Amino acid sequence: MDHIQGMQVFLKVAQAGSLSAAAAQLDLSKSSVSKHVSALERRLGVLLLNRSTRRLSLTELGMAYRDHCARILADIEETEQAIQAHTTRAKGRLKVNAPMSFGILHLAPLLPGFMAANPEVEIDLVLNDRRVDLIDEGFDLAIRIGRLDDSNLIARKLAAVGFVCAASDAYLARHRPPEVPEDLTRHNCLRYTYNRLPGEWRFSRDGEVLNVRISGNFQANNGEALREAALAGLGIIYQPVFIVAGELRAGRLRPLLEAWSTPTIDIHAVFPEQRQMQPKLRHFVDHLAEALRRPELWPDLHCPVAA
Repeated sequence: MDHIQGMQVFLKVAQAGSLSAAAAQLDLSKSSVSKHVSALERRLGVLLLNRSTRRLSLTELGMAYRDHCARILADIEETEQAIQAHTTRAKGRLKVNAPMSFGILHLAPLLPGFMAANPEVEIDLVLNDRRVDLIDEGFDLAIRIGRLDDSNLIARKLAAVGFVCAASDAYLARHRPPEVPEDLTRHNCLRYTYNRLPGEWRFSRDGEVLNVRISGNFQANNGEALREAALAGLGIIYQPVFIVAGELRAGRLRPLLEAWSTPTIDIHAVFPEQRQMQPKLRHFVDHLAEALRRPELWPDLHCPVAA
């Protein structure tokens, strides 16, 4: 008899606790189940089950063999799923979370191309700047920008993007532009609520790192709201380039302190381990990685793409 099938039948017997229950679950006759187990015992040369008229139990070797069977059969199933994932069409509902600004400016424009190439995939896009719990809230994937927290999620780097310090001509006409980062202490700085270093902006040059304490009369939990405030001349903004790229290109915002470097943050796709082999997820992440590596997406703005 087939060795794999014998292992499957034995494992089912061990889990169900009886030949009759295993036979019902496997849609086999009780005698067929018994033959599979007996053939397995003959081949191994050991007794796996203690049989009596009233009960059935595993021998010590049977318990050890049960655990090995469970691992081996799980590995076989995972391997088959991995192979099938490379040949199966992407289909089904994909629930995706992303930060508000990045989602509107850069993720949403990529979706029509993906959906045209994968017409059987339904996208459910949820945008917010809150750190969602993927498993509890039923998300297949999230876009995370910045340092990742320790977790059991699988992460794939998509791109990296730098920060920029900038202001409008209207603001700079009323205030002398900062020449060194310390000058920011005398300016109205527009603050991001979820900054990992609240009230501080980081700069570096020639190995010197400065964390400058800043203050201002406006803060928001959304980068686009801060961008609009900067465009209106309210103050100085310090945000990832992807939020202000269009305004910098058009000259509506002027970069400041260009002799100083700002941090680079990574953009990751994160997803639960048990979903990584889903074709819809794999195709979607591949699509994002390819699209976000295009040099024209971040021209002349010091935004390195992922290696």
